[in-house]
Amino acid sequence: MYTAPRTETSSEGFRPAPERRISGQILAFALVGVVNTLIYYGLYLLFLDWLPYLAAHVLAFTVSMTGSFFLNARFTYRTRPTWRKFLLFPLTNATNFLITTAGVYVIVDVLHAGNRFAPLLASGAAIPVTFVVSRTIMLRGTLKAP
Repeated sequence: MYTAPRTETSSEGFRPAPERRISGQILAFALVGVVNTLIYYGLYLLFLDWLPYLAAHVLAFTVSMTGSFFLNARFTYRTRPTWRKFLLFPLTNATNFLITTAGVYVIVDVLHAGNRFAPLLASGAAIPVTFVVSRTIMLRGTLKAP
């Protein structure tokens, strides 16, 4: 089974926490996801008061994605956040964004269900894909061979 990344040391002397097995990464990813979802949903409801639902969704998603990057770098993958990873990180959420946005649209405009819980329902299908892509980008070049 894979273990977490090798220890990185930069010129600034950064040394992340000890390595973590993939099962620990999955658990941390899930916990960060819960926190991130609560932040996203709170922002979505706040923005919904003065924006159309899709605009509220996009803005809340963008803000929460930035927080997600730093939480995952620190707690999930125990890797140093870099500009390169930060700039690539939106790719980890591209599939999530497309799936949740399409899901929100289908739930609200096609199924004519309420817009308050649509994002929560739509996000469930994207979680496994987001983990795989996120792990690939955050740990690129640091994974040991099995």
